[in-house]
Amino acid sequence: MQFERQSGVFLHQTSLPGPHGIGDLGAGARAFVDFLDRADQSLWQFCPLGPTASVHGNSPYQSSSAFAGNPLLIDLRDLVERGYLTEDDIDPPEDLSDQHVKYDRVTEFKTGRLRDAFATFDDSADEADQQSFAEFCERESGWLDDYALFTALKSEFDGAGWMDWPDDIRTREPAAMERYRDELAADIRYHKFVQWCFDTQWQELAEYASERGIGLVGDLPIYVGLDSADVWAYPEVFRLDDEHNPAEVAGVPPNPGDDGQRWGNPVYDWETLRETDYGWWLDRFERLFDLVDIARLDHFKAFDEFWSIPAEADDPAAGQWRAGPGADFFETVEDRLGDLPFFVEDLGFLDEGIVTLRDRFGFPGMRVPQYADWCEEGHMYQPMHYPEPSVGYTSTHDTDTIVGYYRDLSDRQRDCLHYNLGTDGNEINWDLIEAVWNSNAVVAMTTMQDLLGLDSDARFNVPGTATGNWQWRVTEDGLDPDVAERLRQVTDRTIR
Repeated sequence: MQFERQSGVFLHQTSLPGPHGIGDLGAGARAFVDFLDRADQSLWQFCPLGPTASVHGNSPYQSSSAFAGNPLLIDLRDLVERGYLTEDDIDPPEDLSDQHVKYDRVTEFKTGRLRDAFATFDDSADEADQQSFAEFCERESGWLDDYALFTALKSEFDGAGWMDWPDDIRTREPAAMERYRDELAADIRYHKFVQWCFDTQWQELAEYASERGIGLVGDLPIYVGLDSADVWAYPEVFRLDDEHNPAEVAGVPPNPGDDGQRWGNPVYDWETLRETDYGWWLDRFERLFDLVDIARLDHFKAFDEFWSIPAEADDPAAGQWRAGPGADFFETVEDRLGDLPFFVEDLGFLDEGIVTLRDRFGFPGMRVPQYADWCEEGHMYQPMHYPEPSVGYTSTHDTDTIVGYYRDLSDRQRDCLHYNLGTDGNEINWDLIEAVWNSNAVVAMTTMQDLLGLDSDARFNVPGTATGNWQWRVTEDGLDPDVAERLRQVTDRTIR
């Protein structure tokens, strides 16, 4: 797919302003779209949209479903307008914050409200909403039926992972599946209702953005969590043993200076997937593109080759490289979907194989100035050397903010940065925004934190840490018209 020269802002939905302790799909989301519109931006990028769990630190990259939406993002005011809640119902607890997400408290509050809304819906929904709900359930049944049953079973077994459920339902014996569907019918219907609410609100938000010329950039993690509806419902897609336990898990090998990483996600059985024309993946892409316009493919390296670690091994060094699906996969996807609107995360392990695969399909890779050696002439992560088929980011969800990064630079690197950018660093966030915007990269992206010049306290995620992540929020005042105007001027000067 050929992208136009354009630009945008990364802000995950949990970080939006709003009254209920977490960003949602309501007024705060529309206010951010309006901010982008004032700033003459054409893209809004965010993290994966799936349900999160406290056991995984509420990471959007460890979801219980590759298809479902996060219930915490549902706008409660919309449910008031539909008649399923009252104004008193959505009066927020005093201990919620407009600057940080307190996930446990938000989950308790919003889950209670969603249960109340479902009870009213089940009792008195009008014919139009009943029909809309029924049509959604039928249209999305391919993933929704399994997800709703999986989520109801999680509650039935006190939150235990599906690997620890009774054998008959863990291995999806038909009699057990039928029995639990009957016993948990009400709870299953509730979880389908929640997904209908998410989907309805999302489609309205997407239309609002589209009317203002703003495309939505989603994120697709290469792997899914072990304790997910996907692995439970489709064991044949993954390299599992006869007991449905992972035989091999994902990670990355040791590099000079580190010990590698063992992520623990089950890896794919690409041979079986190839025999089915990658059916599960194609369904996943079709669902994703019902929600977004462009997708960033996380850990693109794994489509070329992936590091596979025996499940019983704790040491990442025990793994080996296995061949990924390669060009055959993307040719199959292209045959079904047409143009492939993908950005690819190609940071690290940038070898000949991944470059060949990326360039064969014309996927723009990522360039981030925080990885630059500012004292090395021609370094690939210096903005003045970004190639056209790339996406330049000032920061990402996994890096420090520009201000935090700059403060931690060595004196030598800081001096070289000053020289390369022709700056004294007084407004380093805008210096790097302008450098990325002025680059040849076809797409330029920044973050809300960088636009506001915030330091490391506003960092969204620190990889390899389990707590304190995914919490930062922008306030309503942070969507500053003056900041939007300044970004508009930069965008106009750099013809984006």
